[in-house]
Amino acid sequence: MILGFSIALIVFSLLMVLLVLLHKGKGGGLSDMFGGGMSSSIGGSSVAERNLDRITIVLGIAWFACLVVLSLLMKFK
Repeated sequence: MILGFSIALIVFSLLMVLLVLLHKGKGGGLSDMFGGGMSSSIGGSSVAERNLDRITIVLGIAWFACLVVLSLLMKFK
């Protein structure tokens, strides 16, 4: 069980790094490669950027939950 949560934590960590790099910064970002830069300036952020935000938040919550469960498993082992 500990091995499974350790592997999940590594996978979640790598996905978090990838998703954070895809976000748009001050001068654009890697998300522009996938159509994030085609939004109009009136509408604010694009649909792709909002969906990327939501996915990042959900993955961050899953990463944190995995971290808590793994630490509890190791404590009570």
